[in-house]
Amino acid sequence: MNLERLDLNLLVALCALLEERNVTRAGARIGLSQPATSAALARLRRHFGDALLVRQGNRYELTPLGTALRAPAANAYAMLERLFTSRADFHPATERHEFTLLSSDYAIAVFGAELARVLHAEAPGVRLHFLPASPGTVENADSELGGVDGMLMPHGVISDFPAVELYRDEWVCLVSADNPEVGERLTMDDLAHLPWVVYQRPFDAPVARQMSMLGLEPHVDVSVHSFQLLPSLVAGTRRIALIQRRLAGLLRGLAPVRTLPCPFPAVPLQEALWWHPVHTHDAAHIWLRETAARVGAGLPALPGHPPGG
Repeated sequence: MNLERLDLNLLVALCALLEERNVTRAGARIGLSQPATSAALARLRRHFGDALLVRQGNRYELTPLGTALRAPAANAYAMLERLFTSRADFHPATERHEFTLLSSDYAIAVFGAELARVLHAEAPGVRLHFLPASPGTVENADSELGGVDGMLMPHGVISDFPAVELYRDEWVCLVSADNPEVGERLTMDDLAHLPWVVYQRPFDAPVARQMSMLGLEPHVDVSVHSFQLLPSLVAGTRRIALIQRRLAGLLRGLAPVRTLPCPFPAVPLQEALWWHPVHTHDAAHIWLRETAARVGAGLPALPGHPPGG
């Protein structure tokens, strides 16, 4: 494809048409008349060799290709918007800006809250917007990262993108305070026969893959999309969970649970801020990365480790 001959205004029309599924509403959204929007749709249909929108009764529905294009088109639009709003300099004390980060609720609680506090003090006109990171985010990291400023994620989940190191954490096991089957320490046999509550998919975390390599396949009783829900789903049950030591400390006292060391040398977490290379030389993004690294380095130390790492 010759990109020099491609009208990038068609991307704007494509996003609006796929979102609105209506020519009139799409045109109103992007400031085009209905004939102009219809002409853009005709050009898009010729380009893709597909109808994209088809009439079903008194409304339009997306074709399979139209459905498949919806998310990539939105991500491409967001990436181009960020690309063409890049700045050569950035003055945090006076700028008005918004940074969007993908993150789990764990990283927001442990790191994001402190980052937001520092930004409020040093850059009062800067807004921080957190969006949930999902398994789909990891699988489509290239397109997902292009539309945001970065993703808070430990090493071992994604790779091949630039990253700045933030802080170190480690895994501990969570059991109910009244679980009669668990004594002062856990054994590998306990991990094998007790039911589990896990965050999203157990194989997303390197420690879960480590357990699989040790021949341990946890019996998953409950799966949730929030690390902070783990204590309440463990309390009063036979269940066991893996939770980050820093988060366990923040949640201490909210549920009758105990934290115990893992009965195997669990691989530690090294949390990082990952970003798409399109942001590398943007002044605002450079400031964000430097501030994030400073905040991570200033987090309280884990026992036996230096501060932040």
